Amino acid sequence: MTNQPEINPLDEKIMRLKRLENIKDVGVNPYPEKFDKTHSLAEAKAAQEGTKVKTAGRIMTRRTMGKIAFCHLQDWSGKCQIVFNINEIAEEKFKWYVENFDIGDFIGVSGEIFITKAGETSILVKEYEFLGKALLPLPDKFHGLKDTDTIYRQRYLDLLMNEESKKTFQFRSDFIRAIREFYWQENFNEVETPSFLHQATGATATPYKTHNNALDIDLVLRISHELPLKELIVGGMEKIFELGKAFRNEGVDPSHLPEHTHLEHYCAYWNFEDNIKFTERMFDYIFDKLKLDRKIEIENRDGQKQQVDFTTPWPRLNFIELLKQDTGLDVMEYTDAKELLKDIKKKKIEFEDMDEMSLSGLVDNLYKKVSRPKLVGPVILYHYPKYLQPLARINDDDKNIVDQFQMVVNGWEIVKAYSELVDPIDQKERFDGQKTAKAGGEGEVMEGDDEFITALEHGAPPISGWGMGIDRTVAILTGQSNLRDVVLFPLLRPKDKE
Repeated sequence: MTNQPEINPLDEKIMRLKRLENIKDVGVNPYPEKFDKTHSLAEAKAAQEGTKVKTAGRIMTRRTMGKIAFCHLQDWSGKCQIVFNINEIAEEKFKWYVENFDIGDFIGVSGEIFITKAGETSILVKEYEFLGKALLPLPDKFHGLKDTDTIYRQRYLDLLMNEESKKTFQFRSDFIRAIREFYWQENFNEVETPSFLHQATGATATPYKTHNNALDIDLVLRISHELPLKELIVGGMEKIFELGKAFRNEGVDPSHLPEHTHLEHYCAYWNFEDNIKFTERMFDYIFDKLKLDRKIEIENRDGQKQQVDFTTPWPRLNFIELLKQDTGLDVMEYTDAKELLKDIKKKKIEFEDMDEMSLSGLVDNLYKKVSRPKLVGPVILYHYPKYLQPLARINDDDKNIVDQFQMVVNGWEIVKAYSELVDPIDQKERFDGQKTAKAGGEGEVMEGDDEFITALEHGAPPISGWGMGIDRTVAILTGQSNLRDVVLFPLLRPKDKE
């Protein structure tokens, strides 16, 4: 038996370049235009013995035993062995294959399905075509690709060598397809709104800034899709959703990325209770469509395995009561940030930049520090203080809270939704309050938008809006603890900047 010898990596590319020249010298195009592939490799492997197939893929393994050569091809559907027998193809073609193909090259074959003596379904090659020369070798197939930096920088190698990564990203594609199908089933229209905006609003986050030369204006990349979508509801659309990127110039950690895939929808005449029910229906649909077990094992922040049960309906927790239970503080008793800060410190609770925060900043960070990490979920949090959400509608029975909910899983906020504030006078006052907080030193506040106020002044129906982080949801459903593992090309420093 002969195998490809191990070669010093420094010489590997030189040898492959020589084989590339040999291929060209005999008039073969090493990078042809196309190949008429009639079967995926998975279809070929599942076919009955004697079936004629025409398929293609990348060579992942190869070995030669006298007058027979074996190799495994891989495409997105899977792997299948192909077999060259000198009695089935001309001797010179057999020899040319042995001398010119490398692991990593692409090949197209026509042949017949048969079962080897070892019992492996294979393709007996009758004809073959060269479909692409790889000038660099693939990682060692026996050890896989384990270096995290290489996995993130060269995702194509990760997809080739790591079956679990391949499954994760196939799941992400299937998940997004199921989401869209659910919205279409619910009679929503998909829309697109601008990525460039004049103000970074709709959330509290630091934006990326840019400049348009043609108009000579400064712009920001959107941190949320919210306000333009609500303007479309003012324009008469009633059930809309948008799936797209949002950009936040913030820290990078396992649950935050500067560029993330965001899903938002808005529905006229709904309130936040309608959206709670809608969320549970959506997850029921996705779990059924993708044939997922409602009980999923995930890893918490301490690296311990725990089970999350997505069976609906999900439990509900009052946000204010949760904080009271976890900290002993009733945040609704405070109107002054300094008083709350003093009492937080008495509890020996600390978080970054707390001395400069407004009342809303203190309450939000108190929750994130003490309560949120304990939530396994899925759980619906509701009853939020008015000052925490400048875009949400005030509750009819309690003017100090807003009609908002969040879905939390494993300490991650997966969904945020609320009954929208459509009163233009109230909305302007809330935006002005955010300006005051910013002037007082608050780092994260929501920017106002005069054009949005003008839109509301033209009249809006009752609205409930909803947002979900696609990356976080996919991470939870695939058991990942880092968003980079569910994003094909996460942002990294260039190698020369490390």
